Amino acid sequence: MAFEHEVVGSTERYRGPIFDVVTDEVTMSDGDTAKRDVVRNKGAVVVVALDERDRVVLIKQYRHALRARIWELPAGLRDVDGEDPALTAARELAEEADLAAARWDRLIELHTSPGFSTEHVLIYRARELTPVPPGERHSRTAEEADLEVVRVDLDEAVAMVFRGEITNAAAVAGLLAAARAR
Repeated sequence: MAFEHEVVGSTERYRGPIFDVVTDEVTMSDGDTAKRDVVRNKGAVVVVALDERDRVVLIKQYRHALRARIWELPAGLRDVDGEDPALTAARELAEEADLAAARWDRLIELHTSPGFSTEHVLIYRARELTPVPPGERHSRTAEEADLEVVRVDLDEAVAMVFRGEITNAAAVAGLLAAARAR
């Protein structure tokens, strides 16, 4: 019989717009308790957008924690309560890459750092891409104001992963899943 770990106490350390941090006191298998810090995150969606030539849409965006601009896939937080994740994915693709897709498939899901975070990421493949009309495009601000958007052959994007040029965990997972799904 598996041991059930129970939270016997919880202390909120930080509450923010993107994540919260708590310290939980949890019963352990040996009968003791231990404190575990947990980052509670809203979750996210990621989009592997593939065009008719099997090119994937990549974006290069500044990430302050790394102090660098890195290659990623269009993505965003699930920050609209009750919104279907596929709609969130469609909104993010439109906002970050000025694209709509007629065909959507859920590829994979992952927990990015289950040792300390609740973040749950859903990765979608988008096909049959069309541009969002200029008058309907999202006005980008902050880090998104100078996004670089490119299309790269999917095989080349996978090679970029193995060369260490794409290191965002969700992008790596999404690209490898899309290549495998072919």
